[in-house]
Amino acid sequence: MKSLFFLLGCLQLLAAAGAVYKRWLPNTNFETASNWDEGRVPCAGDVIHFDRDKVVSVFVKSPHPVKDMYLPLNGEFILASGAGFAAFDGSWDPGCDSGSAARFGDAEGFAWFDPALWQTAASPGELQQGGRIFAVDEERVPCQYDDVILQPETSFRVNVDSSRGMIHLRSISLMGQTFSSTAALAEYLRGPSAPLQFHGNGTFQVSGTGCPDKSGCVCGNAQDGHRICAALLGAAGRPCPAPACRSPLRPLGHCCGVCGATVCLEFTPDFDLRKYRDRLVQAFLSLPKYAGVQMAISKVHKAQTFLGVALRSSAPVIQIVLIDDQTGSRTGTAAEQMAADIMSDIAQHGEALGISSGKMEVATGSIFSGQTGISTSRRILTGTVVGLLFGLLLLGGMLLLYRRGMLSFVVMKGNDSIKKKNAVLLSTSA
Repeated sequence: MKSLFFLLGCLQLLAAAGAVYKRWLPNTNFETASNWDEGRVPCAGDVIHFDRDKVVSVFVKSPHPVKDMYLPLNGEFILASGAGFAAFDGSWDPGCDSGSAARFGDAEGFAWFDPALWQTAASPGELQQGGRIFAVDEERVPCQYDDVILQPETSFRVNVDSSRGMIHLRSISLMGQTFSSTAALAEYLRGPSAPLQFHGNGTFQVSGTGCPDKSGCVCGNAQDGHRICAALLGAAGRPCPAPACRSPLRPLGHCCGVCGATVCLEFTPDFDLRKYRDRLVQAFLSLPKYAGVQMAISKVHKAQTFLGVALRSSAPVIQIVLIDDQTGSRTGTAAEQMAADIMSDIAQHGEALGISSGKMEVATGSIFSGQTGISTSRRILTGTVVGLLFGLLLLGGMLLLYRRGMLSFVVMKGNDSIKKKNAVLLSTSA
């Protein structure tokens, strides 16, 4: 029964794969205790301070008696029905004994490209807490075909600095309004609240449409990958956590190395990412032996290589990342086994699934890890290319020697032969 509930939960997430919702977590609400320096909402006897030079937008849900309050030069209060401030009449407040200074925190540090500040949802009202399917770091931030939700009845301030200057989305919900076109959103951004809510060089491009390709769409956050990793690791660039395996893998779009396995797939026009993800969940991830395995799967752009040399161009591939909860020398071994099963499945059914080739890489706690498996089609292709190159080099060398007079021909007819010094037989005729 437990496995059934897990499977149904995963399938629910997969059914919504074409419309992933990303919800912004922080807020600047007056009643959020973590927004205040003492970790509590100010009471009637407190002196409330908003920094004079800090821009802020604050949503107020309820009425508050106030003794003293210092306001910023540039800011706003958004009042819910019945909310507001009233002068404190000096009566005793049982929850307010200190009468201390309460200072509102600095909201400038909340960045759009911080993965820790987003949460993925299968629908606007249902959040996915953890789970067996995860996303690489670049895809934890809203991708170009995602729906973004900034919760109604909350205020916020977001730094939208971007290397691209343009943040592409499917839709965005602000203050209870959903915008599915750039023109409609632009009207909101011209209003008085938007400059208090968003700051930085980025602006939004809203398409209103989902990913048009059944093989999936690239997230589109690669250019801001350095911002994403800086947010996760801190501005000082603290090192990634030490992995429990030798030569950890570095999945595309992920900030730190991982122990486990990756499978990289090349595909044909027949490949369907949603159906294949569904297949992996049902055929492998739901099995009891893989209960501790987590999986990420998406389309990414991978730099092309030729004989081990990286080229400037890149090609779309499907990346599968597998990690597990094993420890010590067994770290990554369950992920490795599942990757091997996936490769076996590709060998048998790859053509029908629209998969032309696959490559597996492994990093586990075992001293024997680090082996790379490569599909038969790729080995054949590599061997063919190397053979052609060798043949061309041999032919070119022989032509060069012939032009310099260091090589001559021998023509054989019947039993007659002409022997010359340094001669090489190149052709025969009857």
